[in-house]
Amino acid sequence: MAAGYAEILRTRYATRLLAGTLVGRLPNATAAITIVLFIRAEGGTYSLAGALAAVYGVANAVGQPLLGRLVDLYGQPRVQLPAALLSALAMAAFAFTGPDRLLLAHLAVGVAGLCTPPLEGGLRALWPHVLGKEEQVHAAYAMDAVAQEVMFTVGPLFVTGCVALWSEQAALLVVNAIGVLGALSVVASAPSRAWRSAPREAHWLGALRSPGLLALLGAFLFVGVALGSITVAGVSYADAHGGDVVYGWMMAAIGLGALVGGSVYGARRWSGVPERRLSVLVALLALGYVPLTLMPGAPAMTALCAVAGVFLAPSLACAFIIVDRHAPRGTVTEAFSWLVTTFTVGTSLGTAGAGPVVEWGGTGWGFAVPSLAGAAALLVLLATSRVLVPVPSARETEVVASSSENDRNGTAEPGFSAGHQA
Repeated sequence: MAAGYAEILRTRYATRLLAGTLVGRLPNATAAITIVLFIRAEGGTYSLAGALAAVYGVANAVGQPLLGRLVDLYGQPRVQLPAALLSALAMAAFAFTGPDRLLLAHLAVGVAGLCTPPLEGGLRALWPHVLGKEEQVHAAYAMDAVAQEVMFTVGPLFVTGCVALWSEQAALLVVNAIGVLGALSVVASAPSRAWRSAPREAHWLGALRSPGLLALLGAFLFVGVALGSITVAGVSYADAHGGDVVYGWMMAAIGLGALVGGSVYGARRWSGVPERRLSVLVALLALGYVPLTLMPGAPAMTALCAVAGVFLAPSLACAFIIVDRHAPRGTVTEAFSWLVTTFTVGTSLGTAGAGPVVEWGGTGWGFAVPSLAGAAALLVLLATSRVLVPVPSARETEVVASSSENDRNGTAEPGFSAGHQA
């Protein structure tokens, strides 16, 4: 397991790209907590803090596929770094103006979310470019999913550390400055500078003209609902079983489960096609949420949360492979960005919907939402199996053409084929 990931990280540029992407995504991963802490420190209400966090989230969901399309058209450095700078500057404006000027605060947060660079999609487009071997690319997708769990665990701790050392305003500024440095590290690398998307067919739908991709996005909307709803149900459970400490352990256990599941999944080479494998993983994910409705004591509930998280990272890693296979030619970054957006929207819907369910039916019904949402995701996959059929990846269909072009032009840098994409 560790040896496989170590081999990937020893590949030239792999560690730099993974670390740079994770650091570059720090502002996005911590946006909600930094906004809430800053507004409360400035005397604003929880309602205002929630509204501003929601503005950021909606703007981010809109901006990811749009910027992803621009990356496919113009390359990574021309889009990723300017977007990171604009997002950081907007957050800096928000940090210095505060909540007193409401319109400006909403505008600044909206611009910051809209301009968040699509580093996730960019990294997944670069993995085949850097690694080359199919099995290593699949393992890198799993490692990517595992690394996300680490980031979402460490990120809030970093923010609270900045607050303890300096202030909430300083946390906003520091986190976003570090994010720019992460993006710079990625786009200044040779793979990012050399990467070019394959020629694309002009179509206003872009990546969304792929029926298989649409089916996948529909399924992962419900996976996002499951993840969002469990956070709200967890708060309700913790209120009756020990408070914030119990809630923190529950959420950490989900992340730990995802870490273990993703590590095991990426450690072996899987036979069969990923489209069929994803249905099995999502079914297991839905089943893993069911025991939470039993609501035992806090230690047992924490253990059940760890079990519930086991199949999340493998499902995401498998989804990354399917995006690679179903993205129309020349739209890979946009396609990956659509997955990010859909998952984010689903998480928001789950968070919003679980509250009324808990108030109406109690905590047990709140924990029923994740398993029902997981079942809905599985039904989408089964119902769309005729369009979500195994196909060669965009990369596989483009390698021959790009290699021929590079051979004719004699411009490819050794070790990097400029036409490759995930």
